[in-house]
Formats: sequence, C-alpha cells, structure tokens
Amino acid sequence: METIRKIRLSVHRDGKSIRETAKDLRLARNTVRKAVRSEQTGFQYKRHVQPRPKLGPFMETLEWRLAEDQKLPKRRRRTAQVLFEELQAEGYEGGYDSVRRYVAGWRRAHRNLGAQVFIPLVFDPAEAFQFDWSHEDVKMAGMPMRVKVAHIRLCYSRLFLVVANPRETQEMVFDAHIRGFGFFGGVCRRGIYDNMKTAVNKILKGKERSFNNRFGQLCSHYLFEPVACTPAAGWEKGQVENQVGVIRRRFFTPLPKVKDFAELNQWLLSQCIGWAKTHKHPTIADKTVWQVYEQERPYLTKLPPVFDGYAERPARVSPSSLISFDRNRYSVDCTLVGKTVQLRAYADKVIIAHNGQVVGVHERQFGRGKTIFDPWHYLPALERKPGALRNGAPFKDWPLPEALTRIKDTLERRFSDWDHQFVGILCAVPLYGLGAVARACQEAMSMGTPSKEVVLNLVNRSWDQAPVASIDLPAHLRLKQEPVSDCRRYDRLLGETAHAA
Repeated sequence: METIRKIRLSVHRDGKSIRETAKDLRLARNTVRKAVRSEQTGFQYKRHVQPRPKLGPFMETLEWRLAEDQKLPKRRRRTAQVLFEELQAEGYEGGYDSVRRYVAGWRRAHRNLGAQVFIPLVFDPAEAFQFDWSHEDVKMAGMPMRVKVAHIRLCYSRLFLVVANPRETQEMVFDAHIRGFGFFGGVCRRGIYDNMKTAVNKILKGKERSFNNRFGQLCSHYLFEPVACTPAAGWEKGQVENQVGVIRRRFFTPLPKVKDFAELNQWLLSQCIGWAKTHKHPTIADKTVWQVYEQERPYLTKLPPVFDGYAERPARVSPSSLISFDRNRYSVDCTLVGKTVQLRAYADKVIIAHNGQVVGVHERQFGRGKTIFDPWHYLPALERKPGALRNGAPFKDWPLPEALTRIKDTLERRFSDWDHQFVGILCAVPLYGLGAVARACQEAMSMGTPSKEVVLNLVNRSWDQAPVASIDLPAHLRLKQEPVSDCRRYDRLLGETAHAA
C-alpha cells in the first residue's frame, strides 16, 4: 500500500515519468507501470504465516510494571536489565535488546515535561489540512444525545468543516473526508492526524507509521500524504485542537435542537460558512477567512471521483438469514444461510455482498437490538413454508403495493388456503416484476375473480415477450391457410359427431 501511494503521488501529483519514478523508488519500471495504468489503490496479498514477536505475550505485564514504576521516584525505578530478568523468570525467551527498545520507547512516550515550549507553525497554500474528533452534546428528536464531531481544517486559510456522526468508526472517517474535500473543492498535499486506530495500525520509529489498508487507499485516491503526530504531542496539529474549543463554545452552546443528523449537519455547514465569511484571518488581518480561502482554492489538488468510503468485514449468515453488525441485525437472501458474506458499512447504509454480487442493502441503524428485515429476502423459504406468511416477523407491516394488499385481504376472507395462493402470486414477482404483478392483481379484482390462477394467467398474457424472428420459407412450404384460434370450429366438429351418431 505504501509503495503504490508513493508511485501515484510521484506520477499523478509531481508529474514525474515512469522511468524517473522507478529510479527514485528503486523499483522495476513494470511495477511502476502496473500501479499507474491499473488506477488501483491497493493490490490484494494474503499472508499465509503471520509472525509473532516473542515479547508479545509479555507486553501487558511489562507495561503494568512500567506504569507502576512511573509513580515512584526516578532512583527507585527498575532498569531495563532488571525488567528483562523478571520477564525471563516468567518464561520469556526473547533477547534483552527487544525489552530495552520497548522500555525506552514507552518511557519516552510517557515522559513528564515541565514547562512546554510551543513553536508557531506556518503553512503554504494547499500544503496541509488537519483532522481530529470531538464529543459534543445536542438535543436530537427532543432527547439529549452525545455526538461524535469530525473536524477538518485547511492550515493556510483556516477554513474548516465540522461533521456530526453517531460513531468514530472508519466509515465515518471516510464520510467526513469526502464531505470535507467536496466542501473545499480540492485536496491539500498532506493530511495531519493523531494516531487514531481507524487510520494507524502500528506506530514505528520516528514519524513512520503502518497505516490501515483502507485508509491508505483513501490517501492514494485523493493523492495526499498522511502524517501522524508524535504521541501526546497535540501541538503538532494545534489549529484543529484549538478549533475544538471554539466550536464547542460557538456552535454547541446552548445545545442545538435538531430532528436528526441530516438537519444537524446542514446547520453546521451553514455555521461554518457564516463563521468563515465574518471572521478575520489570524495572520492576514485585512482579509476574512473566506477571502483567504478564495486565494488558496486554485492551489488545491483537483478532486477525483468520489471515494467509495466503506469499511469491509466478513459476517456469517445465521439460520434466521440475519447478520450482526454494530449491535443490530440485518437480513440477507435466505439462500445464503450458513455462508460467509462481506459486509460493507457506510456512514448511512449497509451493503452485503457475496462473490461480488450484492445480496442485501439496508439503511444503517444506530442504537442496539434492532432487527431490519427485507421480506423479499425470505421469498424462497416462503415458497416452501407458506404458512409463515401468517405470523412471520419479516412479513409484519409489509409495504406492498395497494393492489397486492387488496387481493391479499380478499383471499384471506374467501379461501382457507389464502396463504398458499398469495405466496404463489408473490413468487411471480422475481419473474415478471412487481409492477406487472400489481397490474394483474388490479385487473383480477376489477373482474371480480381474485385467485392465484387468474392473476398468473393475466400476468402471463400481458408479459411482453420478444417477437419471434420470421423465417423466409420457400413457396412450396408456406401455409395456404394460416391457423387461427376459433372455438366455433370445435363446436362445428361436435355437431358433426352428433349427426354421425
């Protein structure tokens, strides 16, 4: 992922040739050419064996000891050698150097500084943006609620956008970036973050980070370089850190009263624009934030097509044809019971796919304990068990077209096997479409003959089939009299038979 991103930045953003990029990155030209021409931001690679460091099982114990030592005076703290010998007594078989490096890194990250010195940072137009989260309180649908607010800010012009979400999950990170870049009308060359788990898998030496694959694809798609701050060094993205307090005082005091997240985000967008147009830029005093943004906008990287911002994970289909996600359950096609599907979580919807085919689409639910059914997912099972139509949970309050609802009520009053007949009508929907079946039901009701046989007959007669291609036959093979459907010919035949008798 890291190599592909560097290749795309070098060719698409910096304008270097494939030869120059291959030379700079010490790669084969075929490798660079493949990454550029495929326009893919990630190639799949499956690791068969995952190595595990020997220190892994003892890291929790080591961190506990370091945390205990941190409370003691410096002269009473255990050295790395003492800690290494204690771990050896507990079964650790690794080397001393691994323990020494880990202890040094932990103490460096948890070092208590006295008076901190902050150095002002200066950015060029379109050089960088900063991203962070905050938790704010609102009144939504009349109830107090704490929401997660994503802050994205241009470092040069100070223009910002805040987006409220129910979660801080990866798909919400993608949604905030997509909205932010769309609002700015372009992308900066760098993005500055803290070490959030939705982006950073592992903190390496210095500024090096192992970024999450999907987050790396987002960076590669929008052609910006992610930079993670040093742990516990919030001043490295001080603009957005300061923005959190400003937004809390200005936008969330008193508590905004909204109906849902859509209304809240629309209101926040208008507040961000109003703030930018009425507040002076902190370093360019004669211009507003919006005026400086107008100067910065031409320097922003042009927006590519919208990133497909989902977080994917596997899920197993239960015997009830449901999958669990985020403490709620969603239905899928019942033919996939017992199989593993891929769940793609977006900020506002959930898509379930199997072997590349979409087998379920639902509006995303928040909270917990909700079960979301699509009754059409259970149609193959309903064909075998029509009695489930009477009390089946997926079929309660089924929003069917009016014609289907009317014929269902009529069948229920007239026939004891109404469920078998109605299921037979429903099974025609995948073949002919819901509109054609609804029209056939309407016609059957107007004729006063509501039944499965009549509806299926009507829908078959109205089905538009492709015309049969005509065949140019020789003259001696052509019919002299075209066959016609005429019941009177059958009546005449019956008369002749009676006369003969």
